[in-house]
Amino acid sequence: MGGRWGYSVQDLDPIRTAIASGRDLRISWKHAVEVCDAIRGLKLEEAERLLTDVIEMKRPIPFKRFNKKVAHRRQLSGWPSGRWPVKAAKEILKVLKNAEANAEYKGLDIDRLWVVHAAAHKSIKIRKYIPRAFGRATPYFQQLVHVEIALEER
Repeated sequence: MGGRWGYSVQDLDPIRTAIASGRDLRISWKHAVEVCDAIRGLKLEEAERLLTDVIEMKRPIPFKRFNKKVAHRRQLSGWPSGRWPVKAAKEILKVLKNAEANAEYKGLDIDRLWVVHAAAHKSIKIRKYIPRAFGRATPYFQQLVHVEIALEER
């Protein structure tokens, strides 16, 4: 079952890049967007270190887009508001490790890899309902997420 997925980035050199994607992940789409924004443009080892620090609640992710009523963090330099999206960081770290394995399989130098593309897209929405009193129901929806990461050798 299942087919091939496209990527939202097209202008990559297939010889110097490796890509990976996580499909239908059960994480917050808003958190995934902020985590992808934080690791985009970093060196591979820096991105992995950032994600492990977020999982261990040592360094927060700066929330730049979805930051209404988000508290300020002392650890952030340059941007005041941030959080520790642990669940999203765990899943995105898995996708990052997968992209690293794909790069190693292609024969790319792991020490010279950079994250050139990291994006989170909305997938399907799981629609569930909780029955309430007097014959009513409350929606209990879950938005699934697609995450894609591209690494480039520089």
